[in-house]
Amino acid sequence: MTAADRSGAVSPAGRTGGPGTLDAARLELVRRLAGTAIGARNLQRLTDLAVRLLECETAQISLLGEVQTAVVGTGLPAGGVGAQLPLGDSLCAVAVAGGAPLVVEDAATDARVRDREPVRSGDIGAYLGIPLVVPDGQPVGALCVYGRAARPWSDRDVAVLRQLADSVATELQLSAVTAEYEGDRLRFELAIDAAGIGTFDWDLVDGRLVWDDRLVELFGFERDGFDESFDSFVGRLHPEDRRRTVEAVQAVIEGRGTLDVEYRIQLPSGETRWVQGRGRVVVDDEGRPVRMIGAAYDTTPQREGDARVARVLEAMNAAFFSLDRDWRFSYVNAEAERVLGTSREALLGGVLWELFPAAVGSDFERHYRAALELSEERMFEAYYPAPLDAWYEVRAWPTPDGLSVSFLDVTERRSAEEQARRSTVRVALVAQVTTAMSAALDGVVAEEQALQRVAELLVPELGDWAILSLVDEDGRMRDVASWHRDPAQRGTVARYASVRLAGLQPDAPVLRALASGQVFVVPDIEATVGRTLPAGEVRDTFRALAPRSAITLPLAARGRTLGALSVYRPAERPVPDDEDVTTAHDVAGRVALALDNARLYQQQRRLAEGLQRSLLTAPPQPDRTEIVVRYHPAMAAAEVGGDWYDAFLQPSGATMLVIGDVVGHDTEAAAAMGQLRGMLRGVAYRDGIGPAGVLRDLDAAVQGLGMGTLATAAIMRIEQTAAERAAGLNRLRWSNAGHPPPLVVHADGRIEVLAGERAELMLGVDATTRRTETETTVARGATVLLYTDGLVEGRDLSLDEGTARLLAALRELADRPLPELCDALLERLRPEGLQDDVALVALRLHPQDG
Repeated sequence: MTAADRSGAVSPAGRTGGPGTLDAARLELVRRLAGTAIGARNLQRLTDLAVRLLECETAQISLLGEVQTAVVGTGLPAGGVGAQLPLGDSLCAVAVAGGAPLVVEDAATDARVRDREPVRSGDIGAYLGIPLVVPDGQPVGALCVYGRAARPWSDRDVAVLRQLADSVATELQLSAVTAEYEGDRLRFELAIDAAGIGTFDWDLVDGRLVWDDRLVELFGFERDGFDESFDSFVGRLHPEDRRRTVEAVQAVIEGRGTLDVEYRIQLPSGETRWVQGRGRVVVDDEGRPVRMIGAAYDTTPQREGDARVARVLEAMNAAFFSLDRDWRFSYVNAEAERVLGTSREALLGGVLWELFPAAVGSDFERHYRAALELSEERMFEAYYPAPLDAWYEVRAWPTPDGLSVSFLDVTERRSAEEQARRSTVRVALVAQVTTAMSAALDGVVAEEQALQRVAELLVPELGDWAILSLVDEDGRMRDVASWHRDPAQRGTVARYASVRLAGLQPDAPVLRALASGQVFVVPDIEATVGRTLPAGEVRDTFRALAPRSAITLPLAARGRTLGALSVYRPAERPVPDDEDVTTAHDVAGRVALALDNARLYQQQRRLAEGLQRSLLTAPPQPDRTEIVVRYHPAMAAAEVGGDWYDAFLQPSGATMLVIGDVVGHDTEAAAAMGQLRGMLRGVAYRDGIGPAGVLRDLDAAVQGLGMGTLATAAIMRIEQTAAERAAGLNRLRWSNAGHPPPLVVHADGRIEVLAGERAELMLGVDATTRRTETETTVARGATVLLYTDGLVEGRDLSLDEGTARLLAALRELADRPLPELCDALLERLRPEGLQDDVALVALRLHPQDG
């Protein structure tokens, strides 16, 4: 059961519908249509097309008789095709009852359908249905599309589905007519076999015409009333067929040939019947015709069936014609006359390939011949050039007499499909351009690299080749990117881009676009630009590229013109239309905005980085102690942050090392870092205060001054008594406020992680929190490393994994000179670039001179 099937629609006669609501003729018609339509491949193709063109979840063809039958669908659940349901559960019946498109954008709020079970259950959120009306005016069902979510349906959606519904109705009727015709033909052949065929024997010398009982009865004679004369036969012929038939018989006798003629007879009752007569002339030894023997049979049932089929074919809105096995037109309906632009009289008896020579060697010929040779139906779409200049949806199938063909002009539908394809491609193009330019904003690639990628994306959708230009800060323009769809021409485009600006006249379209901020579509770029270029390389390369039309427009954002975009097309492609202009304008706007954002971002980043670097001073170099510092801002998306370091001497001579990280990434974080660093220096410079006291006083200042700043920090004091100095020892005293733990590489290579018993809160959280400090003693030759989390943590690196990598690197690199060690650690741990700021403070205690 499908969602559309369970929609609880009203029937043409009421809410629930039923057997009494439909006339018998319509019920029989729906029954016959359903018998040929369930699972039909030609109908499945149309629902596939509906899903693709309208970008919906499900498309379905339903026929409405005493029950609804879902004959074909795309996106239906298993078992959906062929399912039958009461009309009271059918949303499609609402469309049929209304006799017009049923447009439901939000089923949950639409009074016509909101109380129906599939809407209440959420199976249908939006629905669009078109009644299916066969040529005799009977509504037989609906073509519908739907989905679970509410959505708007545009006038274009309704028009496209209406066109598809016309095709569905035509295919349904044609399938039924074909089945009826084949059935009539089979029944006729069976009747001939059962009833027998009347025979005749005509003596051409004495004129006696002998009929068997079947012919006597067929022509309405009594056995005693037939005088066995040719005149009696002629007397029964219909007046309109009499002369033609007699002449045909006479011609056969004179030519000693074979008779094959169909004619009408009028019986004494006034009834008219059709008769097919066939015979052969017998000659004597001298070649004179002396006798004709043959047979005749009643073809009235077949003729009546043919007439019924012809009436339907004439009423169809699809063109239809039949070809015999010599490819001659044997039947053409009125719609085929109109579509083909040729009268029936001019077509009948004419050879297809002679009347329509453009079909030779085309898809038409390939499919028509395959249908006959393989005895299979062929369905295809093909274009026929002028004077028809149209796309056709064609269905061709073999018949005992040749080939039957039905076709619809689907030029408008193809245009809609192409429009949908172009819209999808161009939405994707704009998205890809945005992605390409975001790389420039993130700092992953340079502006020119990003613009080169944009040039490659624009070709071939907007043109065969493109050039992008930038305007420098001094106002000079330079071409920075180019691309051609033909690899062999890319070097030529690049060369033209390198020399064209010097050869352009002041009124060249690209210069006018820059000056005016307007878009220029140039139908004849040769006349506008090519003829004005100076002789030499620039003109030669331009003409080697052979552009016919172009579109050029500025790259402008926030009132600033940053460059230009130029796209060129050859003579084989049309001049850019309004949709091309809209897409190019959208692309140019995205490119310009991304360029402007990237430049503004870089300005802000340089400002913040300059502020930060101005606050990070060079470290002191105490006796026999080496201090190295490093600061690297993030390379990609992250802005300059609040990482900082400090190293200074207290009046007593003790060395203070500080590492910290303010929460945030911008100039505000850099400014907060400057405030904290200044306050910390003021607090920590005085003698007698240890690392824990510094953090405690700094926390109180952050709260008391209402800074609202959160930061991590680790402080280490390196001190030494006279006895320790004599022993070659130093004491490290440290305290940590939520920062990664410092590391010590001892002289023997052992690495110690200076972590406390428990992690302590960062600064700015609770000024009353207890701060602790820890001591350890190290020998000369030890190295101390303080660092921020950007070294060991990132989007692609967990803290535990990063810390393990840092310890491994230290073991391997610890014996290097201290500056090399710091650089190697940065390179080893963040080889693809820094995702966050990183600050390092490294101290090495060199041994005393001997």
